[in-house]
Amino acid sequence: MPLVSMRQLLDEAAKGGYGVGAFNVNNMEQIQAIMEAARATKSPVIIQASRGARAYSQDKFLYHLMLAAADLYPEIPVAMHQDHGNSFETCKSAIELGFTSVMMDGSLKADGKTPTDFEENVEVTRRVVEFAHERGVTVEGEIGVLGGIEDGHGAGGTGLEHVTDPDQAVEFAERTGVDALAIAIGTSHGAYKFSKKPDGKVLKMDLLIEIHNRLPRTHLVMHGSSSVPKDLQDVINQYGGHLKPTWGVPVEEIQLGIKNGVRKINVDTDSRLAITGAIRKVFAESPEKFDPRDYLKPAREAMQKVVSERMTEFGQAGHAGDYSPKTIEEMREGYASGALETRPSLAGAH
Repeated sequence: MPLVSMRQLLDEAAKGGYGVGAFNVNNMEQIQAIMEAARATKSPVIIQASRGARAYSQDKFLYHLMLAAADLYPEIPVAMHQDHGNSFETCKSAIELGFTSVMMDGSLKADGKTPTDFEENVEVTRRVVEFAHERGVTVEGEIGVLGGIEDGHGAGGTGLEHVTDPDQAVEFAERTGVDALAIAIGTSHGAYKFSKKPDGKVLKMDLLIEIHNRLPRTHLVMHGSSSVPKDLQDVINQYGGHLKPTWGVPVEEIQLGIKNGVRKINVDTDSRLAITGAIRKVFAESPEKFDPRDYLKPAREAMQKVVSERMTEFGQAGHAGDYSPKTIEEMREGYASGALETRPSLAGAH
């Protein structure tokens, strides 16, 4: 199956009432882990790369690995997504390379750290939407600012400094025409999200529900949604690591989000923890090993296990066969004709 539009995956997820995990990659083993998990669970999947990942792996290597994944797993619908594009140029380069979806994170300036004002965000996101939709490519935008830092991206803090304003969310969706909207409800990037298990004062699920009620036909996105399981932390620390106690986003909170319009869930830290723990274990137990395959294979298997669990928990398992993939030309025609225009009017918001 060729790489497919993320919009198609999210539309199908909305019909089925489930979420789709978006898993970050930097290399071949991570892509293989995700694809094996997708095959095992019969799941559609979003594979995403940050700017840092694109620089690390080099675009051509990354793109052709994704083409290989689509070729080797023809039964799995896969969208290739640019995570946290920091400028029109970043998104344009991803589209021209062959990404089927891009995120324009106009909530921050091009440095990836300094918050923008609302009008700046609208303008750059609208520009990306126009360019992308003419080419049949999905666009995700962001309103509000997530906390934490990952891959050099993020405003720092706890994630509660710049939560999404529902009025602005409605206006932003209307004025930009984004296919999906990432909102800030207290989640953050990186492993050190919360110093205790988050409750309603930390994760603003009531805010998410309000935004969904006002934008019922807009696909919502939860960033910074790794659950940071204690067992993964324990493996790292058991074999020489020094992770401080930390808590991630509880799966049950993500599932509540899925019931209220969340269709894309970003997961990266959990994969990193699983990989690192597996590698540390090999080095500690078999210090004579030096063949990269001896530690990369168990690392790949550990990540596959985590991804399979998330696919099942998000509800996407079993849905890979729901799709008759649309071509880029069909997506382009859908945008041009208005058939894919699902934004509610401001007048109709409630």
